[in-house]
Amino acid sequence: MCRSRLKIGDSTIDERTNSKPNMNDNNVDLVLASASPRRKDLLAGLNIRFRIIPSDVDETVLNGETPQDNVRRLALAKARDVSPRTPGLWVLGADTIVVIDNRILGKPGDAEEAKTMLAMLAGKTHEVYSGYALVNSAFPDKEIIRNVVSQVFIRDLSPSEISDYVTTGEPMDKAGAYAIQGIGSGIVQRISGSYTNVVGLPLCEVARDLQELGIFDFLKANACNDC
Repeated sequence: MCRSRLKIGDSTIDERTNSKPNMNDNNVDLVLASASPRRKDLLAGLNIRFRIIPSDVDETVLNGETPQDNVRRLALAKARDVSPRTPGLWVLGADTIVVIDNRILGKPGDAEEAKTMLAMLAGKTHEVYSGYALVNSAFPDKEIIRNVVSQVFIRDLSPSEISDYVTTGEPMDKAGAYAIQGIGSGIVQRISGSYTNVVGLPLCEVARDLQELGIFDFLKANACNDC
């Protein structure tokens, strides 16, 4: 039987005390600058050792900003916000938005806004953009900033179905007011592109960059020498 690697992705900073975790290169491979449970779960699936230190970046969309520019800017800002607190460690920042008819949809502010967003998406194809950045203050010339886009088609929804879905509470902290990995999977008819990108982190691309930077090789790390 293979021995699984230690997962410490649920080790977080206590925001009330603003205390810092005791980190060194022997304990973690990466720092995730996000409090998103979806990104945490995706990274944990690679068996990478990481800690979570949420960034404190204003996510307001700038006037005239394209979806690509928005997610890339915010992903980099989040990683750079956390990096000074984790000298010598690589930091992963990420941001995800939903775009319909050239309009950027973030997280709904309340139930009515969630209903409005879902009504806009129903019966149409929209885009999901995720940007991510890998930053290490010790290697400023090796920063990586990328974005990935996927297309998602949500089936037609009646007003009562939209209301029922919003009542579940799931849409309230999700870009575009739905979660493809949760109850919302029942309204997503098809996607084109990366599924994990829609969840919140394009894992294939991130894993490849972690390999190329020498941070973490998920294939070698998970090899079973006893098999």
